[in-house]
Amino acid sequence: MHAKCLAVVAQETFEHLRPSGLEGDADFPAPAEISLEENSEIFCLATDGGPAIGLLDLASLHFAKAWYYKQFQEGLSKMRPTAASFVISLVGSAAAETVHGVVVFSRHGDRTTKHYGAQSLTSVGAQQCFEVGSDYRSRYLEADSSSRILNISEDKYVSSQIYASAPNQGILLNTATAFLQGLYPPLVGLNAQVASSTLNNGSTSTSPLNGYQYVLLHGENSNSPDTIWIKGDDGCPTNAKAYKAFEASEEFQTRVTETKDFYGGLYDVLESVYDYKPENMTYKNAYDIFDLVNVARIHNSTSLARNVTDEELFQLRTLADSAEFGYNFNASKPDSTIHAKTLAAGILAQLNQTVASKGKLKFSLLAGSYDTFMSFFGLTDLITISDDFYGLPDYASTMAFELVSDNTTVFPANVDADLRVRFLFRNGTFGELTSFPLFGTGEETLSWPRFVEEMQKRAISTVEEWCTACSSLVSFCAAYQDEQAVSSSSGRDGGMSNAVAGVIGAMVTLGAVAIIGAIAFFMMKKRRAAPASQAQGSNTAEKSSLRSGGSV
Repeated sequence: MHAKCLAVVAQETFEHLRPSGLEGDADFPAPAEISLEENSEIFCLATDGGPAIGLLDLASLHFAKAWYYKQFQEGLSKMRPTAASFVISLVGSAAAETVHGVVVFSRHGDRTTKHYGAQSLTSVGAQQCFEVGSDYRSRYLEADSSSRILNISEDKYVSSQIYASAPNQGILLNTATAFLQGLYPPLVGLNAQVASSTLNNGSTSTSPLNGYQYVLLHGENSNSPDTIWIKGDDGCPTNAKAYKAFEASEEFQTRVTETKDFYGGLYDVLESVYDYKPENMTYKNAYDIFDLVNVARIHNSTSLARNVTDEELFQLRTLADSAEFGYNFNASKPDSTIHAKTLAAGILAQLNQTVASKGKLKFSLLAGSYDTFMSFFGLTDLITISDDFYGLPDYASTMAFELVSDNTTVFPANVDADLRVRFLFRNGTFGELTSFPLFGTGEETLSWPRFVEEMQKRAISTVEEWCTACSSLVSFCAAYQDEQAVSSSSGRDGGMSNAVAGVIGAMVTLGAVAIIGAIAFFMMKKRRAAPASQAQGSNTAEKSSLRSGGSV
């Protein structure tokens, strides 16, 4: 095939791709027309003036070790954006592969401030999530995409192929809904023939709103065990203790002292906030202060927050970054990452469903919060790849996990040998969906067994494990607490505890009362045998109807 390239045809290995060959701002001439063999492993990185940048063997790309990956990334960073983008696109097209399934974790879009509670998605935020969903549609659903998921329904929503879940909170439910609207928009605009159905009388019918597609979204109530896979920090006292431990640390207290004057100088901006006083202007409220100012600058044209300079806003954002990362990840305090550990289990469970079903489940969406993102970045060693992962993800940010294999038309029979997982992150609405190596491996993709092993090392995989780790008192943990109590008591010296003795005593008393009551009942029954029989038949009929729902 022919391709316009900003680089000379290269050969063999990453070894030649060193930063020393990329010093300064390279000036790339006009693209040169070159010929590339079909399925060629030859790659181009330099201009047609010679191999000024380096050499690359595509065959080693998927298995590149940390050093090679680092050099490749550094090399791209010194190229012009157009050249770097072209290089990346060539890599994607040359290394032919098939996508079998995807799991996406999404942050909500633009919203009202968290400070007053009951925050909600704005129209801007809904549009952001819709656009992100549309972009994922372009990548994974459309027929002409090289990353299209194998055999996924392009236009019409098929429930067995799609799974979506969000905590039962308005902002996250609406985030997922808007994303899904972009993923599967109204059918009339996609395929008018599929959108309509023909009736026996010859007329046609189309669903409301131009064939709006009702994608099933699972809302997870806070009392449901399934909520922990997305919001594992909610209802978790252990995680809250880790939060407090960070505030008590020397690092945190030093930041409080060093930023005192900066925050104090901004009090007039937030003076109108009803519950804010000068003493609230502190690093301890770093995220809240940033959020109040940022939201006001976006949505309130009369707010004093508009007087905050871009430099001051950047400083507020940077301080909020550092505070929130400290709250959500501390390598020496595993309890700070409980929500990332449950997310890891949730993601792995969805990918495993795709594997177990041989690709029938194709796309899963989970909607959650920025704190889980940040905790996951730390837990999976992404912070060793880029300092950007120490920061807050922008509104509508997403991370995706692709199940891929070499180019094929069927799901791999040997998943251990043939299936790989790729991690990608997109910051906000305008960011590029970019792949990053997980777990400090330096590899763009990991074999399925290796990925499972690494995720399981870090994951909290059962509800019981979460309940124990959190010392949680939420309702669904009661069963596990009872089991632990029984187990604990059975390990004693055989003596009966006061609590157990009291329960047994109460049961004996209730048994005696029940026997006396039964004797009285049968004596009364003999006196009223006929009326009682008729009433019994009537009640039985009514109860059967209620159980079947017939009389409701």
